[in-house]
Amino acid sequence: MVKKQTAFLSAGTLTLMIVASVISLRGLPMMAKEGLSMLFYILFAVVLFLLPASLVSAELGSAFSDREGGVYMWVKSAFGPGWGFTAIWLQWIQNVIWYPTVLGFAAGSLAYLPGTPSLAANGTYCGLVVIITFWIATLFALRGTKTVGAVTKYGVLLGTIIPGIFIIFLGLLWYFKGMPLAFMTPETVESTGAVIHAHPTFFPHISGLSSVAFLAGIILLFAGVEVQAVHVTEMKDPARQFPAAMLGASLIIILLFLLGALAVAAVIPASQISLTAGLMEAFRQILGKFNLGFLVPLLGALTAFGAIGGVMSWITGPSKGLLSTARDGELPPFLRRVNSAGAPCTILLIQALIGTGLGSCYFIMNNVNVAFFVLSAMTVTLYLIMYMLMYLAALKLRYTAPELHRSYRVPGGWAGIWLVTLAGLAGVGFAFVVGFFPPSNLVVGNPALYVTLVTAGTVVFTGIPWLIHLCRKPGWKNSYNNNEGEKNHGSAQNRSSMQ
Repeated sequence: MVKKQTAFLSAGTLTLMIVASVISLRGLPMMAKEGLSMLFYILFAVVLFLLPASLVSAELGSAFSDREGGVYMWVKSAFGPGWGFTAIWLQWIQNVIWYPTVLGFAAGSLAYLPGTPSLAANGTYCGLVVIITFWIATLFALRGTKTVGAVTKYGVLLGTIIPGIFIIFLGLLWYFKGMPLAFMTPETVESTGAVIHAHPTFFPHISGLSSVAFLAGIILLFAGVEVQAVHVTEMKDPARQFPAAMLGASLIIILLFLLGALAVAAVIPASQISLTAGLMEAFRQILGKFNLGFLVPLLGALTAFGAIGGVMSWITGPSKGLLSTARDGELPPFLRRVNSAGAPCTILLIQALIGTGLGSCYFIMNNVNVAFFVLSAMTVTLYLIMYMLMYLAALKLRYTAPELHRSYRVPGGWAGIWLVTLAGLAGVGFAFVVGFFPPSNLVVGNPALYVTLVTAGTVVFTGIPWLIHLCRKPGWKNSYNNNEGEKNHGSAQNRSSMQ
């Protein structure tokens, strides 16, 4: 008998998979707001977040390649089911909070479709678009993965890759045509008369933690690599190919983010950049200079479609990850319901209700940019807690479970795993702290409200999984096992009757 040849995943394919899971155009205005200091933020995010997260999740993914559950299984094996459930919950809930920020970006892009860019700063408009679009996306998700896959496929290609390359091309054209670079021009803040960005600088002007608060939002832009690290066992030579894939993906991510953000910063002064409409405003101003303004509505539609496609790509995955905890009885039976298309209908509807509440932040906050950043900051704090648990789990399992077969290990032996995990913990720890401080380059109106919303959201959404875990009942797991047994018995009867 001839043995069937195994198909391996190439380093190039994994590189593109990592890039696709990280890149989002909504982050370009946020980085552009920092001018040349974005170089510092990007370097910080890569060295103390992107690389450690990738290396650690690759080791954990290879160690548990025969068991599903992802971060739930990793953290559970190290610290028990309560912490494991908390980790997968945080991965899910941060996505739920992330959706309104992405859809807020889509709302800002759609405002340019009818030629009314002022709508991008209208909280009522943004809130309505976020809520309505979220429910439409949920309805598509309930129809199953085929529909979701189609929207995601074309959304990423038409709404992310093409506009991303186009804004970089326009930025280079702007530079070579000798147009003035906004990030090289001094700005005066009207309220104080103080001059900011008097000259380009690599290091941000740090007068307190609030002056680097944007770091938390920028860190989030590089999150998500742990999702693709589970594929490390599908490579022929993971010890050599995976680092190469990570290096290649990191370079692509850095170049797209850096050049795209510089293109926005070159056209629009930092104080005038909108977090929800900054990309479209850059398109409008650059294309206007070259008498191509008629392309702005088209780009607005494509960019909005890309943002919606990004939501569709994530709206079912984390929900199914949370659903996998049912086998350990961490969720009550009603949360395990799936429809005929296999979609976790109860969880999808609950996350749509949560998203509706969070989308209402656009209604109650005077500044759309503040609402956008509050939701981003809340997302970051929750996601960073999950990363802390992941780093600690990897370190502990090296000691408590040395027998686990790891086809990929963090290089450097014991020194390597300590260095990488401590670097990762330092990066996420610092970003976690500054996430609670209102950014100094964004007028938040009421700083106390900002801090209260971020703190309350972090405490509440982190406490919920522990409340569920403490209140769980033995019958939750038993009912799942009984249901599975009934299904298997019924299937056996059906097969018997057909024979």
